[in-house]
Amino acid sequence: MQIIPAIDIIDGQCVRLTKGDYDQVTTYSDDPAQVARDFELAGISRLLVVDLDGAKARHVVNIDTLRNITSATGLSVDFGGGVKTREDLELVLAAGARQVTAGSIAVSDKAEVKKWIVEFGPEKIILGADVLNGKVMVSGWQESSGEELMDFLDFYVQLGIQYVICTDISKDGVLAGPSFELYEAIQERFPTLKLIASGGVSGKDDLIRLKSQGLYGAIVGKAFYEGRLTLEELTTI
Repeated sequence: MQIIPAIDIIDGQCVRLTKGDYDQVTTYSDDPAQVARDFELAGISRLLVVDLDGAKARHVVNIDTLRNITSATGLSVDFGGGVKTREDLELVLAAGARQVTAGSIAVSDKAEVKKWIVEFGPEKIILGADVLNGKVMVSGWQESSGEELMDFLDFYVQLGIQYVICTDISKDGVLAGPSFELYEAIQERFPTLKLIASGGVSGKDDLIRLKSQGLYGAIVGKAFYEGRLTLEELTTI
């Protein structure tokens, strides 16, 4: 299982939200590129960069921060947040991202995301499935789409999507453990998906359990920044 640290960005700073609430922000560093370098030096190979400003504004905002990270490291970076147009997608790839997460746009404009999958290939596009009470959430987790998670996944699996980051918003940033049962249900229904768990990881035991379930990857955020996971643990689980 791949351990993928997350760097969430607001105003060019490395932050974390609690349950997606922009009013509950904790700032951890004003130098995200240095944070990324530290991950790379420890042996991490992949990184998730989330443009929280972009997710809220509905267009990419922190592109300079992405460029700083990709120019300072050789990490394989997945970028998400605010990617709503082909221009956004091309901008992010040109800035050095290896993969791009399609989140809200995958709900609001399925025809456009289908074009991206066909043109850029399923290796480049990660489906972002952010869920609360079984419904897919959009616009930086601020609005419910009303769409059922399993129906959403089924649509994109049929289009050939391979990678999915699934975040249970109720678990995010509260260090209470991931949604193991949710991921098990997704794996049972879509056994070929490269499923990446996101939200709720509180420590090493959670990662070991996710690995035992056979997940492709797991996102780590607050647990690391709050000292519950060490860099060494991230690279040895």
